Amino acid sequence: MRWDEIDQQICSVARALSVVGERWTLLILRDAFFGTRRFDKFQHNLGITRHRLSERLGKLVEQGVLVKVPYNKKPVRYEYRLTRKGLSLYPVLMSLGRWGDEWMDAGEGVPLEYTHTSCGKKTKPVLACSECGEALRPEEVSIKVGPALQGLAAELENEGEPNPEIQELLARSFPH
Repeated sequence: MRWDEIDQQICSVARALSVVGERWTLLILRDAFFGTRRFDKFQHNLGITRHRLSERLGKLVEQGVLVKVPYNKKPVRYEYRLTRKGLSLYPVLMSLGRWGDEWMDAGEGVPLEYTHTSCGKKTKPVLACSECGEALRPEEVSIKVGPALQGLAAELENEGEPNPEIQELLARSFPH
């Protein structure tokens, strides 16, 4: 499968990477969360070429992660603002930052510290269960095939071409 076809996989990670997985994209989003809105400021902060920045911003707008809002009429100039879809990437960036803090600090300490304004204390992002609030660890989370893969499996089986990988996931999800 080619990279430009990754969004066609029935996999939420692959589909998400089709939007945010290109080089520079997460750094553009990081800067947007830090309040950067204008093209020239993104370029200055990141040192990215105008062409590449234009491509990445265009894709983020096309995907509904950012929206272009005019801030000047003559000449027309735009700024880029996070949409609800873009804002929902905040936990992803915070989790990635925490991973970088833990594993990539070169012994120098973290570059940024975060304070939760509601309680006034320093905080670190934690991935937690939406139901009980406990921290999620890979060994304590099981997977089950969702409706999209169940539908694909049924479709492939009806066509006489069952997919062994999906069948294996189905077997693990629904043991006999």
